[in-house]
Amino acid sequence: MALTPPGNLLMTKLEWAANWARTRSMFPATFGLACCAIEMMATGAAHYDLARFGMEVFRASPRQADLMIVAGRVSQKMAPVLRQVYDQMPDPKWVISMGVCASTGGMFNNYALVQGVDQVVPVDVYVPGCPPGPQSLMHAILTLHDKIMSGEIKK
Repeated sequence: MALTPPGNLLMTKLEWAANWARTRSMFPATFGLACCAIEMMATGAAHYDLARFGMEVFRASPRQADLMIVAGRVSQKMAPVLRQVYDQMPDPKWVISMGVCASTGGMFNNYALVQGVDQVVPVDVYVPGCPPGPQSLMHAILTLHDKIMSGEIKK
């Protein structure tokens, strides 16, 4: 009978290191559609300094990004474009829905807007508020980091 560490120690440590590297090297693809985008831009500015979380560069190309931040209301015409950008992102990929308009359609309950971005792409973290401040977005990013590190999100 061979002695093996409980819980496969080597693989546990390897998975932890991979998750740690993923959380410290996220490149967000911005999808700013309304007033929430201004708050998202403020989060990337010097005052809030996302660089300390390894997110100093917002990517315009979906092929270089692994985190999509959907900020603002999504119209029916924009939904296929949003899905196409999401499909072009490499795995693993995550989505943050920023603001009440992106999360539920907000006060705009009409035929022209998608009533929740989760109807188009799978959402990992929701940020409440209208518009949510930079602190709320940073809290959502740290919540996503915690979910990835705990293994709650496996992609």
